[in-house]
Formats: sequence, structure tokens, C-alpha cells
Amino acid sequence: MSSDKPVMIITGTRKGIGRFLSEHFLAEGWIVAGCSRGESDLQHENYRHFCLDVADEKAVTGMTRAITREFGRVDVLLNNAGIASMNHALLTPKSTLERIFQTNVFGTYLFCREAAKAMGRRKYGRIVNFATVATPLKLEGEAVYAASKAAVVSLTEVLAREFSGLGVTVNAVGPTPVPTDLVGSVPEEKMTALIARQAIPRYGEMRDVLNVIDFFIRPESDFVTGQTLYLGGV
Repeated sequence: MSSDKPVMIITGTRKGIGRFLSEHFLAEGWIVAGCSRGESDLQHENYRHFCLDVADEKAVTGMTRAITREFGRVDVLLNNAGIASMNHALLTPKSTLERIFQTNVFGTYLFCREAAKAMGRRKYGRIVNFATVATPLKLEGEAVYAASKAAVVSLTEVLAREFSGLGVTVNAVGPTPVPTDLVGSVPEEKMTALIARQAIPRYGEMRDVLNVIDFFIRPESDFVTGQTLYLGGV
């Protein structure tokens, strides 16, 4: 049975941007299915939470199928889940590389693939991936993180073409640093120097990210796909 309400999948919803987006779209009347490695304390009649690793293929497939069984549709996917590691390349072990690519690239790909299958049945869908300004700014100390997000941009561009026949658009938002746990461990002087390189030198805010997402997921944005919109003027 298909739900009358639109259904959105958001990855990495336990805290930070993912939590903010979940609460926002629930307030807007969406059904939201979220996931993270741990339990969430978000309580809402239209929220479903799944504990999983986004790089676990069976878990991702199981989650999307469970959502489709319950609600009959998936309208939007926000691939928010991501991790970073700030370290010089000479001091970065292979294990860090694997961990970051597992979450940022493999996880993004798996959710895109499974969500597109569900979206294709209704010939409608919107996918928004998460890039980063670390890639165009070529940030020192962020080689692995920037490379993983460059892969996400490339995935976005190619999947936009592959999914176009399904009525599914695929775009990406590239936030500047937003005060979350992801940037909390970065030294203040490093953040100040980074922000100074933006055309608009300030921290990003949740509303900035939301504004781009709102544009990408509108039904009227059906002619916009394969695009990455970086915030802050980089």
C-alpha cells in the first residue's frame, strides 16, 4: 500500500546535519527513514530508525526494502552520512583510507543504487549526495577526505545519466564547514584560514544546506541533475 505522504531516506540521522534535516522534514509532514550506527532518541510517529553501517550491502538493501514494503514508495534520498580524518598524507594509514571510503563512497553508492530501484517503480525520485568544499579548495591535511568526496561528485554526475530514464535526478551539495562533530576536532586557526578562502567568509549554517536541498528536491527541479552546488563561494 502506497503512503499518501512523501517518503524520505536520510543517512546519518543521529546527530548534526542529519538530525536537523530529519526534524525539519518531519515537521513539514514527510515520512522520514533514518539510519546510523547507533540508536537514535528521535521520537516521532512518522520516523523510522535503522541501526546499520551504510557500507553494509545487506543492511542497506534490507532497510530500503522494509521502507518500500511499509510505505510503498521512496521519494527522496539524502546521503548525509560521512566521516573525515584530518592528517598529513605521510601519516595516514591504509586503515583510515579504507574507513573513510567505506562510509563516504561505498555507503553513498549503495543507498543511491537501492533507492533508485524503489524510485524507478514510480518514475520519480530525487537524490542529493553530500560533497565538500575541501575538494575544490584542495585542503592540505584532508587528502583522503577530499578524494572520497571527489569520488562522490563523480558518482553524482554519472548516476544522473544512468538514472535519468527512471525519472530520478541526482545532485550534490558541497557545504562549507558547519559547526558539527565532523569539524569539532579541527584547530581553530585552521578553520579560520579555511573560512577566509571563501567568497563569503563565515561558517555555514544548517539553513544554508537546507536551502540547496529544498531546491534540488522540488518537483519543479526535474531538469536539474548531475550538478554539485558548493556553498560559500569557493
